[in-house]
Amino acid sequence: QVQLVESGGGSVQAGGSLRLSCESSRSIGSMRTMGWHRQAPGKQRELVATITVNGATSYPDFVKGRFTISRDNAKNTVYLQMNSLKPEDTAVYYCNAAPWGTVRDYWGQGTQVTVSS
Repeated sequence: QVQLVESGGGSVQAGGSLRLSCESSRSIGSMRTMGWHRQAPGKQRELVATITVNGATSYPDFVKGRFTISRDNAKNTVYLQMNSLKPEDTAVYYCNAAPWGTVRDYWGQGTQVTVSS
């Protein structure tokens, strides 16, 4: 079992910044990939950022240049730095972890991000 606890969500005005944290109960060195997804009301969950065990990152175009994912192996924590936030970034943000050696992945409980115009 892997437990993921997100924090750092909140309300911010457009153009502002937030940093989300995701702390894992298991060493993130044992994770093939970790990532952040988001889900807005009435919409499907979508991928926001991923980071591999080797530190390679990827982003969809709609956050590229604004969001940065990073990891601190010593703290078993993955971060999502979000800059230049837009109202359309409003959503519940979820942390995801995919361990090595299993097809199962794990999700956190989510943290709300609200961006006002």
